[in-house]
Amino acid sequence: MSTQRIIALLKKEFGQLFKDKKLLPLVFVAPVIQLVILGYAASFDIRNISVALCDLDKTAESRELAEKLVTSGYFTIEYATDDYGTIASYLDDNKVQMAVVIPHRFGDMIVGRQPAKIQVLVDGSEGNTAAIGVSYLNQIVGQYSTQILTEVNGGRSFGGINTEVRAWYNPELKSRVYMVPAMLVMILLITTMNLTAMAVVREKEIGTLEQIMVTPIHPWELIIGKLVPFIIIGAIDVSVVLVVMVFWFDIPIVGSLPLLIGLTGFFLLTTMGLGLFVSTISHTQQQAMMVSQFFILQPMMYVSGFAFPIDNMPRLLQGISWLIPMRHFLFIVRSLILKGAGIGDLWLQSVLLLGMGVCVLGASILRFRKKLD
Repeated sequence: MSTQRIIALLKKEFGQLFKDKKLLPLVFVAPVIQLVILGYAASFDIRNISVALCDLDKTAESRELAEKLVTSGYFTIEYATDDYGTIASYLDDNKVQMAVVIPHRFGDMIVGRQPAKIQVLVDGSEGNTAAIGVSYLNQIVGQYSTQILTEVNGGRSFGGINTEVRAWYNPELKSRVYMVPAMLVMILLITTMNLTAMAVVREKEIGTLEQIMVTPIHPWELIIGKLVPFIIIGAIDVSVVLVVMVFWFDIPIVGSLPLLIGLTGFFLLTTMGLGLFVSTISHTQQQAMMVSQFFILQPMMYVSGFAFPIDNMPRLLQGISWLIPMRHFLFIVRSLILKGAGIGDLWLQSVLLLGMGVCVLGASILRFRKKLD
């Protein structure tokens, strides 16, 4: 009967599913892990925006405005300065995301029922954060301005506060200026890691890996032969993406191109190492693809700052993000391309990325050699 045949097929399929001990975690555990990570990491609400405050007025009115920024919960004043010339360094060195300048005679202008101004400088390389931060600040300044009109002018509409906003590194706050450099990182990660993992696993599946091992070739020669082609492919991908970014999207590379290429090599160490590691724990190409997707690519995308601001995440996830190579390379790429940062600004991320790459690739090579032996 057809029902019996269907039941027999169902038993066979479920039997194969539960027989594969490595596939079960991918089917049942990975979705739960991703839901937990995404539930905490996925937030487009921006809070605790770091601010450098330059209060040149030092009046009750300027202090009240600064207090309203802090009590709103959206802004944190990390630095306060009386020197307007230091504002640029705070933004260039990634110490703050925004600078607020309250000029001389701010309080006098308000008391005198004349229009007052404040200047806001934002880091446009973080396009989404900058746009939302400016929106929050305008709301707070608008509410304070309305309060002042009521208290000083009896509600009449002359006077008030105007906000002069300047976005550095991305004056028009275009999202593609922020996202296209990040896509370079994602494309490089997906391409090199997946190709490395799939190539080795494919050799296992069709049995050619065992045939290669009975030849006089040494394990280290096999590893070099497997990794070098994908390093070349990664270099070609980077070149193509950079050309498209510059000539199609009109996003110039402000920083050093040789430095960008050199630090990309550090990132390739981690992607190759991860691909090699995935190949050692997978028996089929399907397993390799699912392990890469569910346990490496998506968690990295969620926690690295690619999709969601790291500052909005819980402290635990912010700490974990320091162990994510993609976080450091994202910072390097955006800082080099959009801000023109040099190695003096990127040395910490470069050292961490190199250390991770050496450790991940080294551990994966050792594990791969043990599997070959």
